[in-house]
Amino acid sequence: MTVSEPIYKIVDQLPTGGITVMALQSLDFILPGQWQNIVGFENTIRHVTGETDPALIRQIGDRAVRLFNDKSQGYQRALWLYQTVDNTDALLGAAALANKVGEKISFFGFLDKITPKPERAQSLDLSLKLIVEILAFCQINGIPGDSLSDFLRALADYSGESLMRMAALICFDGLIPLGPDFLLKCLGTLQSLQPNDLQENPTFKAISAVVPGGSPSGQLGFVIQSFNAVQGWMSQFVSSHELTPQKVINRLQSFIELSKDNLDYLGAFLDMSTNYYYHTGVQTLARRLIERAVAEI
Repeated sequence: MTVSEPIYKIVDQLPTGGITVMALQSLDFILPGQWQNIVGFENTIRHVTGETDPALIRQIGDRAVRLFNDKSQGYQRALWLYQTVDNTDALLGAAALANKVGEKISFFGFLDKITPKPERAQSLDLSLKLIVEILAFCQINGIPGDSLSDFLRALADYSGESLMRMAALICFDGLIPLGPDFLLKCLGTLQSLQPNDLQENPTFKAISAVVPGGSPSGQLGFVIQSFNAVQGWMSQFVSSHELTPQKVINRLQSFIELSKDNLDYLGAFLDMSTNYYYHTGVQTLARRLIERAVAEI
């Protein structure tokens, strides 16, 4: 659970374009203007605070870096969670998909490299990304990792990159690979699992040390309880924005070339070629650090 680079460098290295950014931008029809791809540490400080004085910006940055480096705080663990949940997807790597922003990415060259996940594995992946969201939220806000009630209250007020991350979770890990009844499928999968099924999942293996529950069966209980608690919000999000798999696919087709025959592969393609959880997670983390730094100065 170690972070090898300073937070300012991590924020500076976020890409300004590429598949992850284009995929997130394709969801602007759901949340018009809610998400801007703010990258660069100093740029993020200016954006969050509205400050222009270089000395004050430097002071805020120094304080944010100290907060992140303080291991008694949860910021590094939150970053590790966001990294881990994307790293356990099989990444094709940026080099293989080095396309300029605005150019269509041909889907067909990658079909021999990807395999759609079985429904059970996809359902579990979506559920565990949701668990990571809850755990990272608790780490960033310094509250116990099983504090579902605090998370649900905060979720009602999600905005910006945090709300976009949840929209992407619903669209890219729910609607596209599992269809319009993805919530029922996920719940059915979770209720059919045994504790050892959970332990065989690569994402769960990676994060199991920080999942509440005390034992494999207790942890499975926490996953089911968490999904149950959040599914009402997700269902409301889908219905209030009148979301369907086809609507999301139509937007993605503005930058991905695909035919009807390839739709089964689209979820796997997004899984392998995007790291939207990490990208927006770093942006959320930077915002919270900067807001706290300002409050303490």
